[in-house]
Amino acid sequence: MSSIAEEHRFESLPTEDRKELDSFDMRILRELTIDGRITWRELAERIGRSLTPTLRRVRQLEENGFIRGYTACLDETRLSGPMVVFITVRLERQISKVMDAFEADVAELPEIMSAFLMTGGSDYLLRAVVRDLEHYRELIETITRIDNVGRIQSNIALKSFVNRTASLPFRASSQRAAR
Repeated sequence: MSSIAEEHRFESLPTEDRKELDSFDMRILRELTIDGRITWRELAERIGRSLTPTLRRVRQLEENGFIRGYTACLDETRLSGPMVVFITVRLERQISKVMDAFEADVAELPEIMSAFLMTGGSDYLLRAVVRDLEHYRELIETITRIDNVGRIQSNIALKSFVNRTASLPFRASSQRAAR
């Protein structure tokens, strides 16, 4: 990663959050991102601290909302299908009642992995995973039957090359010194 990108990632954190995280916190977050099932003792060894301070830091990161929970990474392809589709939706009316109903209906569709209310030419961006083109066609037909859907456009992803749950910021000061 370029030093400009690393600097941007750290500086994009709100100022109060940058002050809260030190190098040990960042190492804890990195290790837990790599292996969420690591033992506390092994985590302490990897970050170079004893067990009690490491546990205290992890609990503090949890309480401050930097760690929201621990989950298993499931294989989307094996469970849902190999095709990732991005679907933009424009509603006929953009009023709260219509939008709330649309969001509730879409949330019930198991193929939808994530959904976003957007600015710009479309109201929503949906990320779906389907088995094949027939499954994709069935999903599109289902979405078009949702009340107040005005326009749908979709794109099939050819390749995924970055897929993270959260980006860890880097310390910008060490990068600036390296330039």
